[in-house]
Amino acid sequence: MKKVRIALLGLGNVGKGVWNILKSNREAIAQRSGYDIEIAKILVRDVNKDRGVVVPKELLTTSAEEIFNDDSIKIIVEVMGGMEPTKEYVLEAIRKNKNVVTANKMLIATHGKEIFKAVEEQGVSINFEASVAGGIPIINGINESLTANKIEEVAGIINGTTNYILTKMTLEGMGFEDALKEAQEKGYAEADPTSDVEGYDAVYKLAILATLAFETEVDIDDIYVEGITKIKAIDIEYAKEMGYVIKLLAIAKEVDEKLELRVHPTMIPLIHPLANVNDSFNSIFIKGNAVGDLMLYGRGAGELPTGSAVVGDIISVLRSEREGSNISFSHYIHKQVSSMDDVKAEYYLRISVKDFPGVLGKIATILGKNEVSILSFIQKPTKKEFSTIVIVTHKTLEGNVNKSLKEIKELQEVNKIENVIRIENLD
Repeated sequence: MKKVRIALLGLGNVGKGVWNILKSNREAIAQRSGYDIEIAKILVRDVNKDRGVVVPKELLTTSAEEIFNDDSIKIIVEVMGGMEPTKEYVLEAIRKNKNVVTANKMLIATHGKEIFKAVEEQGVSINFEASVAGGIPIINGINESLTANKIEEVAGIINGTTNYILTKMTLEGMGFEDALKEAQEKGYAEADPTSDVEGYDAVYKLAILATLAFETEVDIDDIYVEGITKIKAIDIEYAKEMGYVIKLLAIAKEVDEKLELRVHPTMIPLIHPLANVNDSFNSIFIKGNAVGDLMLYGRGAGELPTGSAVVGDIISVLRSEREGSNISFSHYIHKQVSSMDDVKAEYYLRISVKDFPGVLGKIATILGKNEVSILSFIQKPTKKEFSTIVIVTHKTLEGNVNKSLKEIKELQEVNKIENVIRIENLD
């Protein structure tokens, strides 16, 4: 059997997953790819560091040039993460006529155009299945299996950390801080969880999905983002009472020839399949004009699920020089991104008010004046100085909701707009 030599850039969690999968599934992978895959070199910062995996020391190197200048190495597997020096390493690998496999969502989301142009000019390939949703085969699903469709919408839970936190808050009544601490203890959240809980991780992934699904270059700065730090136990209880669950959703849809691109907490019906995606699992809902509704579900992170996607990409490269997730922007067209003011949704509004007669009427008048129709409201008695009014609107423009809230804040009887959460029925 032919042998192919590859190199890993990085030996963290994903790198270890790739190493272990290539070793444990060697025979099956050889049969499916037609090659005996040999890891020739692994780039690390410190060759003496204990990484919890047994790797022959002679495979480890701190010199990227040693890898790039070795003509016998045909595939570079980038599992370092981050932007620099990773971006330059990937571009250098392409310049050296090597195929690239990467799990780096940030790199693809922010510098995809430059990288894909280099790939096209050099005649090599780049595959990045592992950059979104771990082991879920969503990239190849869009690029290959769904190419007969015009994709109308992609919506999903694509960050396992926030899904774990919201699951603990919903099913066990945990507060946000306690749920975050547990996520950190289990390794689902970093010591600095900002990228996850503020939604930025999901933004990078959505940029990749939207680029592929709608065949247009997506700038991450065009994606609206809102994290989960404002979600309180009371919001979760109200959601349950109304038949919803709160999830951090990444949503891309084409409406009136414009794209809606947004990441934010969302109430979705308890009967929708996404509502039952719990813990650190990911799931992506796709609507195609021919296939209808599809949903993919699985582990969105972890060394073996993500390593599985990386090794799958290696096999794709070996099966065909140009098979896989290559993108050519030559046939992509520019699509305008909608302002959030033009987005239509139902809205959950939680407002703290002084318990005065007529306050609900004043709020309703402002909403009506701005063409925001009330679907339902809840006002529960309280012994405190302030009471809470919860309003659910009919589907309406976000701009009208924002105008209304600006006026409602000025009412003497209103203490605070406590929270605003969009509601998506995903029908």
